[in-house]
Amino acid sequence: MKVIKKIIGSKLFITLVWIAVIIVIWEVLAFRVAEVKRTPENVLPHLTGIVDSLTSSKTINGAQTALEMVLENAGATLSRAALGYVIGIASGFVLALLMSLSGIIEKIAFPYLMLIQLIPILGMAPIINAITGDIAISRIVIAAILTFYPVAANTLAGFKAVRREAHELMYSYAAKKFQLYTKTMIPACIPYFFTGLKISAPMAITASILVDTLQGGIGLGCLLSQSLKGAMTRYVFWDIVFFSAVIGILSFYLMGVLEILLCPYKRLEKKGR
Repeated sequence: MKVIKKIIGSKLFITLVWIAVIIVIWEVLAFRVAEVKRTPENVLPHLTGIVDSLTSSKTINGAQTALEMVLENAGATLSRAALGYVIGIASGFVLALLMSLSGIIEKIAFPYLMLIQLIPILGMAPIINAITGDIAISRIVIAAILTFYPVAANTLAGFKAVRREAHELMYSYAAKKFQLYTKTMIPACIPYFFTGLKISAPMAITASILVDTLQGGIGLGCLLSQSLKGAMTRYVFWDIVFFSAVIGILSFYLMGVLEILLCPYKRLEKKGR
């Protein structure tokens, strides 16, 4: 019984149950759509049809299969998202550090951080493109902006979460600002920093795909727009949707794995369970 309870309570079992529930609901709705629609793949196809389109050797554009097209465009989108993500992480952490060091900088910068976050991505894209004058650069900048806020806000929260007693202890040892931050403040904010990374990783990918839909060139969003306009089989649309969802989920868990590898406290937590 204990073994069964342990299996049922495990994260893997719960995840598999959720996946099974989603598959059942999807298939029930797909059968319903197939009854009332002449072209159900345009609305909600069966999962088997999506899998078949990914494994099929039939070419879509005369040269590439659906999987080859998705992977080629995914490479362009994910490379831009990754570059913007790294830039957003670095700039977000630096700004959080500066805001922690100076209350004046925090009062000046934080309202603008909130304002940037409130602007819709689709409204931001034309503005950034007009400023940069380059489609590829604008996509990287938008991914960086969406990464920037969660990292900066969460890291700043981490700095502020350090107790006054820790500050007083460091000052009693005549610690300088540099020592205070390297020995106490930065290590204490790491869990908050990784929370920002986990939030912003899927957002950077989603933003890159959305911006691709507005502009030409290569990318998952561009391919998504073409499939919706009937330039190719609608299954390509569903292939991109599923691929994007999987990549977004994996990016979240990748940040969790990095946190476990880089942070001793996470390894201790895991051993204690």
